[in-house]
Order: sequence, then C-alpha cells, then structure tokens
Amino acid sequence: MLKFTEDHEWLKIENGVATVGITAHAAEQLGDLVFVELPEAGAKFDKGGDASTVESVKAASDVYCPLAGEIVESNQAIVDDPSLVNSDPTGEGWFFKLKLDNVSDADALMDETAYQAMID
Repeated sequence: MLKFTEDHEWLKIENGVATVGITAHAAEQLGDLVFVELPEAGAKFDKGGDASTVESVKAASDVYCPLAGEIVESNQAIVDDPSLVNSDPTGEGWFFKLKLDNVSDADALMDETAYQAMID
C-alpha cells in the first residue's frame, strides 16, 4: 500500500512497518541534496514530528514523520550519498522505516491519484 502526505512524503506500508521517503516532486523542488540527517533507530515520533533534515544547494528542509511510530531503521546510504534521494526518491533514496503505532491511521492519507491531483 502506497500513501502520500501533504508534506510530500511517501509511505510504503508492509506488515505494520512504513518505509518513508520524500516524493520525486519534493526532491525536484529542493534541488540537489548535499546533506541528510536521519533519526536513530528506537526514536519515537508523533505524527508531524520533525524526523529528518535535508539540505540542498537551495535550502534546508524538515522531513516530517507522517504517522506516529518508532524508527526501526534509517537509510545510511543517503547520509553517505544524498544524491540518491534525487536520483531514486521512491527507491534507493528512502529515509527511514517506521513501525506504526496504528496502521489504520494510514487510511487518512492520500493515495497516488489524490497526491498527483494536489501537485498538478
């Protein structure tokens, strides 16, 4: 199940764990990323909490936690090479994996059609 937020994050949810990243649209808007800071495994966030920071040649931005949960893994590859977020935002450029407090909260997020309509 793929879901999207108004803050341009995507979530791929499998077995109660969401892989979270930023959308291609967000990566495009930010420009070339030069720095990514990710949360530690075990960190807990409420929906909307500042989970990550990204810096591009244009600006610094926060990446918000799309739903409440606990970080179970962060993607060290994008810390080492932030350009992965630009080249493959919905694949190798994922940010973190989040064990959701309540999977049904994802029902309130947008599907791909609704997200596409929002950015058009």
